[in-house]
Amino acid sequence: MSRKVDSVKDINDSKETGRLAVRIMDVWSVVNNKGIEHLEMIVMDSLGDRIQVLIRHDHLLKWKEVIKENMTCIINNGSAYNNDFQWKVCDHSKKIVFLDGTTMKAIELQNIPPKGYFFKDFGEILQCKCKTDRLEDIIGAVSEINHIQSNTPGKKVVVSVVLKDLKGNCINCNLWEIYGSNFLAYYNDPKNNGAIVILLTHAMVKDGQVSNAWSGSKLLINEDIPEIQDFMSKLPTNEQKEKPTQSAKSLSNWSGGSQYSPVERFVHNAKCMSLSQFCKIKHETLCVTVATTLKFAVSKCGWFYYGCTRCSSKAPNPEKAYECSCGQKVEQPIPRYKIEIYVSNGESKYRFVFWDSECAAILGMTAEFMHNSMVENGEDDPMVYPDELEMLLNKEMAFRVKVQPTFSQASVWKLSDDEAFVKEIENDYIVEDV
Repeated sequence: MSRKVDSVKDINDSKETGRLAVRIMDVWSVVNNKGIEHLEMIVMDSLGDRIQVLIRHDHLLKWKEVIKENMTCIINNGSAYNNDFQWKVCDHSKKIVFLDGTTMKAIELQNIPPKGYFFKDFGEILQCKCKTDRLEDIIGAVSEINHIQSNTPGKKVVVSVVLKDLKGNCINCNLWEIYGSNFLAYYNDPKNNGAIVILLTHAMVKDGQVSNAWSGSKLLINEDIPEIQDFMSKLPTNEQKEKPTQSAKSLSNWSGGSQYSPVERFVHNAKCMSLSQFCKIKHETLCVTVATTLKFAVSKCGWFYYGCTRCSSKAPNPEKAYECSCGQKVEQPIPRYKIEIYVSNGESKYRFVFWDSECAAILGMTAEFMHNSMVENGEDDPMVYPDELEMLLNKEMAFRVKVQPTFSQASVWKLSDDEAFVKEIENDYIVEDV
């Protein structure tokens, strides 16, 4: 008579003759400060329940070449102990330890879910709603490299990047040693252009930021896997094409950094021209220019639109729930900035369209927050422009825009109001009319 399979959620320390049918979700090697190696892995059953597994050093040779990530198998006779790992990868209160009598047989099990990731919400990280001993999976687009520490005597390589999720939340991510070196190798390869989406497994979370663990973390950069490709496809089109920039601080700390300065990245693959030349453009063109915001161009929709809670796409009906093309199930669409502003330079003037993320960065508040504040004060007409929007005016800025001559407008992709940055672009890159 064959033994029945136990469920992972029911594992306790009452017996050592358990039988599990599982998929090996992840496996990694850990070497302690004495140079002694052991294996750890995470397994999942058909119900989606997970538990962490320990294979001690004295059993290492028996299992190291046998165990393969993503394989399905039957495991017999493991001992259950309290999960006292310093860093936990799942919520199960127990861990399994392989014994001398533990057996494992690879077998095809179709009823167990495929290997996947359990991504931590950036909002929860920023609000410090994370267990301090828990390792998390993270996915996000690199919006900026803000610090690079090179490998010098007494110092380890560390690359600090800003990761942004599809809701616009941003967190700092520190990549240490080989993880930082691998990121820089990818970033500095001239063949790699456009957005960078990274997936980091087993990330340590502390004080609203994340970093790789010393053992077990995997760093995937723009890999051809569904999770990364799906995330990339949901980025706004302009962000998919933009390679993240390095801050001036990161460049000063890195002797072997990118061959491009922040300004050079800003103007990369764009035509730099004065505003007066925009009227001569006949086709959609990516341009960089310098101009001063002058006044609002009041549109028929006002200063915001209702959009998806994850991406920036417009909701079909602001009063109805729907499923967005990005896959998000939207119960209540939220206000997002879309503000048309006339900009000027000398005698020239052109209409620019400012989008949600750029406006929120300048104003320091989301469109949803601003709209809710207006409603609380008895005003819900989108054609009434709140006083706070005046902060967008009378600013000289460098703009990276897509000029759309059919509509006599330019859509803002990136901007900077840093005085030195603006002057460098104006003096060194803008070609005036002749």
